[in-house]
Amino acid sequence: MAKSTSQKLKLVYLMHIFLEYTDEQHSLTMPEILARLKAYDIEAERKSVYEDIDLLRTYGLDIIGERSGRNYSYYLASRQFELAELKILVDLVQSAKFLTAKKSSQLIRKLETLCSHYEAGQLQHQVYVSQRIKTENESIYYAVDIIHQGIDNGVQITFQYFNWNIRKEKELRRGGSLYQVSPWALSWDDENYYLVAYDGGMKELRYYRVDKMLNVKLTDSSREGRELYEKMDPAAYTRKRFGMFNGREETVTLRCRNHLSGVIVDQFGRDVPILPVDQEHFNARVHVALSGQFFGWVMALGEDVRIMGPPAVVEQMREEARKLSERYCG
Repeated sequence: MAKSTSQKLKLVYLMHIFLEYTDEQHSLTMPEILARLKAYDIEAERKSVYEDIDLLRTYGLDIIGERSGRNYSYYLASRQFELAELKILVDLVQSAKFLTAKKSSQLIRKLETLCSHYEAGQLQHQVYVSQRIKTENESIYYAVDIIHQGIDNGVQITFQYFNWNIRKEKELRRGGSLYQVSPWALSWDDENYYLVAYDGGMKELRYYRVDKMLNVKLTDSSREGRELYEKMDPAAYTRKRFGMFNGREETVTLRCRNHLSGVIVDQFGRDVPILPVDQEHFNARVHVALSGQFFGWVMALGEDVRIMGPPAVVEQMREEARKLSERYCG
């Protein structure tokens, strides 16, 4: 890099040094600042760096200078986001099921640029606190953006919709034919995005899991269903799903009808072992925390699912059913 060009970039590199290499626990002395500038092929004198620091302060950077022995050390005292705020954002990104593991990692790396190099290590520790089931549909990140464009521009969208089959493969609904709907809103429920849209063929509002939508595209057709959407009560729509509440952990075998394969994959992830039993049923081995919520979830699926083992869990299910029967049947 030519010397004149590098000198013009001195102020930019100096700001980068403060942003990446300093915080309240890490400061730099003037010799250390000069050394880091030299690493960018920039020769600088103390006086000019002092002047540049004053310019950065005028720009808005909260640069503090403190005496350290015989020298002064400098650090960036505050930023747009506090470390605690970034930790919350990182955990939200990591826990969002609608984001793939790859996209979560990309977003977290971008969040790391909002703090110092040293604080970024703490964000990485936050990432691996727990393992959560993540979607495998990488296109959802862009589907959400296209849906927002459709809402903002008042046009319909098209997409393909899929379910998980017993082999844990994507199976397109309607034989892969396109859905065409009028998007009105995105709803966040049970850690998933849902599209609230008007189906012109059905003449009703319908809800679609965004992570099960593929090849989302805008159309030139104007949206329909405004009157119906404006009458909708968002609070009236809730999707109650089984959650992993505290309880004794156990590996449970469930016998399910084949049409529940998507429900099992959605709840427990694609790694859940599934073994066909006959033409209509399969067994799934799931690791759960036994709780009233789990047994309630099984009951809600009715005759289409049955706990096969272990025997103690079967007996516990019988006890839960007996209590429920006594409550309602006297």
